[in-house]
Amino acid sequence: MHKALCLISGGYDSPVASSIIKERFEPIALHFSIQPFTDSKPELKTKNICKLLGIKKIYVISAGKLFAEIVNKCNHRYYYVLSKRLMLRIAEKIARKERCSFIVTGESLGQVSSQTLDNLTLIDKAAKLTVLRPLLAYDKNEIISMSKDLCLYEISTGPEVCDRLGPKNPKTRCNEKSIKEEERKLSIPNLVSNGVKNAKCEYIH
Repeated sequence: MHKALCLISGGYDSPVASSIIKERFEPIALHFSIQPFTDSKPELKTKNICKLLGIKKIYVISAGKLFAEIVNKCNHRYYYVLSKRLMLRIAEKIARKERCSFIVTGESLGQVSSQTLDNLTLIDKAAKLTVLRPLLAYDKNEIISMSKDLCLYEISTGPEVCDRLGPKNPKTRCNEKSIKEEERKLSIPNLVSNGVKNAKCEYIH
């Protein structure tokens, strides 16, 4: 069975996407913690989700300082696309280490600023490994209904912290030229290297 690296945030979407994908692939979880800008609850929630889904292995990355660098050095309106491109670059390194065939996310088209078609296209260009989005064509109400059917709803319920560092008025239609100009303000190789180095692997029992 092929392996897939599933990005799990602890909200409704990514656990449902991971549940769908585990029917065809062996899932390995990856969680980006944004401590110290939040507490450890999202990480603990993600580990409980893994237990519920039968995911046996999880990587946790302390990404708070990495994302803060984007906030401090770049145009804040581009934050979501820049941070997701960074996450995808780090995820690709871990996926290749684990010999995963795909990266899986819980994104659906048009739900929030980073999930417009233009922005998703730009995010995908950050990595060469294929990104699977099982929920791409579903709306939020459908995803929540699926979460309830899969008995994931209660454990996934809680405040969303993914947008803790995000702007109030994000760019919904970024272009590649602007994104690359913003990324030149950062040391992308160092950020990716630091992210991979501080990744902690844990087995879920």
